[in-house]
Amino acid sequence: MGIGGKYRSNKRSSSVSYASTVTTVVFVTLCVFGVWMLTSNSVSPRQTTTTRTATDTNAVDNAVSSSNEEQTSKNINDEKDKAVFEDNPGQLPDDAIKPDNDGKSEDDKASESDEDTGKEGAAVEENQQVLEGKESVEEQEKHKLGETQISGESVLTQNQQSEQTSPKEFEENKQTRNEETENQEENNNQDSEEDQSQSVEKQQGNEKSKEWRNQELDHLQQRGDKQKQDVENNEETQETKIAKTKEDNQETSKNDVNELEDDQQKGNKQQSQEQQELQMQGIANTTFSDETKDKQKEILNATQTDTFQNLLKTSTSNQEATEKDTQSEFQNQETQQQDSPKEENPNDSNSEEPLGSSIPKESNESKKSWKTQKTQSENEKERQKDESNGKASIYGYTWQLCNVTAGPDYIPCLDNEKALKKLHSTRHFEHRERHCPEEGPTCLVSLPEGYKKPISWPQSRDKIWYHNVPHTKLAEVKGHQNWVKVSGEFLTFPGGGTQFIHGALHYIDFLQQSVPDIKWGKHTRVVLDVGCGVASFGGYLFDRNVLTMSFAPKDEHEAQVQFALERGIPAISAVMGSQRLPFPSRVFDIVHCARCRVPWHAEGGLLLLELNRVLRPGGYFVWSATPVYQKLPEDMQIWRAMSSLTESMCWKLVTIKKDKLNSIGVAVFRKPTSNECYDKRQDNSPPMCKNSDDANAVWHVPLQACMHRVPVNQAERGARWPANWPGRLQKAPYWLNSSQMGIYGKPAPQDFVRDYEHWTRVVRKLYMSGLGISWSNVRNVMDMRAVYGGFAAALKDIEMWVLNVVNFDSPDTLPIIYERGLFGIYHDWCESFSTYPRSYDLLHADHLFSKLKKRCKLEPVMAEVDRIVRPGGKLIVRDESKAIGEVENLLKCLHWEIHLTFSKNQEGILSAQKGDWRPTTYQASS
Repeated sequence: MGIGGKYRSNKRSSSVSYASTVTTVVFVTLCVFGVWMLTSNSVSPRQTTTTRTATDTNAVDNAVSSSNEEQTSKNINDEKDKAVFEDNPGQLPDDAIKPDNDGKSEDDKASESDEDTGKEGAAVEENQQVLEGKESVEEQEKHKLGETQISGESVLTQNQQSEQTSPKEFEENKQTRNEETENQEENNNQDSEEDQSQSVEKQQGNEKSKEWRNQELDHLQQRGDKQKQDVENNEETQETKIAKTKEDNQETSKNDVNELEDDQQKGNKQQSQEQQELQMQGIANTTFSDETKDKQKEILNATQTDTFQNLLKTSTSNQEATEKDTQSEFQNQETQQQDSPKEENPNDSNSEEPLGSSIPKESNESKKSWKTQKTQSENEKERQKDESNGKASIYGYTWQLCNVTAGPDYIPCLDNEKALKKLHSTRHFEHRERHCPEEGPTCLVSLPEGYKKPISWPQSRDKIWYHNVPHTKLAEVKGHQNWVKVSGEFLTFPGGGTQFIHGALHYIDFLQQSVPDIKWGKHTRVVLDVGCGVASFGGYLFDRNVLTMSFAPKDEHEAQVQFALERGIPAISAVMGSQRLPFPSRVFDIVHCARCRVPWHAEGGLLLLELNRVLRPGGYFVWSATPVYQKLPEDMQIWRAMSSLTESMCWKLVTIKKDKLNSIGVAVFRKPTSNECYDKRQDNSPPMCKNSDDANAVWHVPLQACMHRVPVNQAERGARWPANWPGRLQKAPYWLNSSQMGIYGKPAPQDFVRDYEHWTRVVRKLYMSGLGISWSNVRNVMDMRAVYGGFAAALKDIEMWVLNVVNFDSPDTLPIIYERGLFGIYHDWCESFSTYPRSYDLLHADHLFSKLKKRCKLEPVMAEVDRIVRPGGKLIVRDESKAIGEVENLLKCLHWEIHLTFSKNQEGILSAQKGDWRPTTYQASS
């Protein structure tokens, strides 16, 4: 080092009088060290500078070394080398590993200083007497002048490093000097050790520099005789060689790019760690990281060169065909956009579709012709409130595990213990309803111990891993009814239930025989199963091409809905309580209750009237319960109350049938298709709802003990039964009015068709092969922002189900989804979803987050996404580029694997996969 070289010059000048007496001993000693320098694989600890000078000065009169003591000193250094430098880049000063601002790397500066020191060491080996006896003050000044080229920052950093590392070495050197007898030999030995240590350190860090120094040493030895004859000529030679060293070192740095990159990586290590910590805390989620920006540039370049598929981390065997399909998809979408009139999207100044495959942006004009759950529900709640007057009525955090009683089964809006303690009554099962925290949780739910990758469908319908849902209470209570049983490391499901012990399929066929008009999978497509248990009824209805929305409360029957979801059967946690169910009116073909333990006849039939609201005119209510077939006094009393209630509701009792195999009975009722019966009733009980009562307003709307009239206008929804499945899937509902503008700017029926064509093309050409997703392992899917249900419709031929979520502040298109034979639910993504953790294999979010972040923070939303997705599950996001970047940063904080990001025209797509990572610390309890 240049700094060390300066002080060594001082030491040599102070010991001239001793040079002639120790020449022979020093020469032998230096030869030994020369051999050791060339053969040793260890690196000596860095020698100190400023504090060392004072020590050497004080010890001048007492220090003389011998060859044996020299060898001992060498062994001590070897031991320290092994302890400090094994698999270690060395304790380099900060300025040696940080890039300099003047354009000259610290590596270059360190090389200059090192080579200067190497030259001085070589000169000492050959010309001890001359250099020690004739070195002048002018030479010292030249050394100082050359060393001033080192930056002040470098000198300060080296001095600080020396002060930190010198105390230990000071004590060791002090002991060694007390045993020595001559000062000059010690000074020379120390000079040699310093030169040797720096040379070996350079040899360890840079193999090419080692070879260069060896060659330079030989070159200096050849010039030794000339230096003995003329000291001044030697000084000029040293200056020339120093300049040459700088040139050679610069040339070496330019040629050795890999070594330079390594040094730069070391220099930026601290800065990279700080950036990573910021990212882990979610601070960087509002802007793109450098990595994201580079990835976006690559994707944009790939788009322009038609090599989009080459960016996929998970390549497929038909990659080239996919690339062509993607390119064709972009071209087709662009052509369609150019052909469409400008009036369709007056707010879109760019005629090219975002991403080349995105559907047009929603038209502001179209929003005026569509109601939303937000406005409908607020109006309805306000209306009910007016009628009842006078009556009784984050940024800056780190992810942590949720510290909650529910543990791995935590559902924030159902396990809000603070809110539950404030309830004044639980008469209407208020404690089973949603009570969401004021702010969405940003903690993560832990995994059950021993959790494994879920078993794939259809095997999962029969068995699941016990440790994934480690609950045995249902097996103990309902095992004899073939609900669920424990079998080794599995939980098995024989397919039974309380009312169908011998299997759901027999029970399903029994219902078909009892009411032939049911026609599973054709006339009947969408079913609501109340109090579903483990949802075996809905699980086996898949064999009849029927979708079943199963629900049950989170109650003493622990994890019944969680069992259903783990089996691959759709279900949600909900209860028939004090509020309307989160479904539109007149959408379910059949409502089923098999010993669902709901008091339908109580309070004027309040709960049964809610089923009447969601049941399609002409639809069936299937009631399988003990009052139907048992003659116990309590059962007979309930049956009389139910018969009176259903008759006053104008429900027709179609049949009562008994299943001999299961020893149960079933009563089937049918909802009227006209208002004739309502008008003929003498007793208006239950009453008809007021015309101002919106039957479709459901978001946190209290139940009403009234009935809505049946639509009589043949152009109105509910006046006619939908077409048979699967014809109803692709056909626009008859009640969509051409005069009404669709979501994307076209007349509603045309908008519907265009949406279906778009998603069919995108799913086939991009999603199926372009996102690195193995769709054979995907079963439970959620479309977090469905419009017409086009994404779900495009997946109809795959053995999976899609729960369509219509946001409560979006146009109310959920009735359209049900009309085409699909199902869904209303929800506000600023709140937690009513499902168990680890429920879904794939979530799809189309332009959700850019709209959502206007109302709430994205951190709780992404924590909710992480909660409901299984380890190994996927997320597909299509949104504005800025929102994509924020989501990507949050996913990286959550240790998700980003498979793909792609942007074009301020629109982007992202594909990511959840891992097994969980934090190790728990959130502080509140």
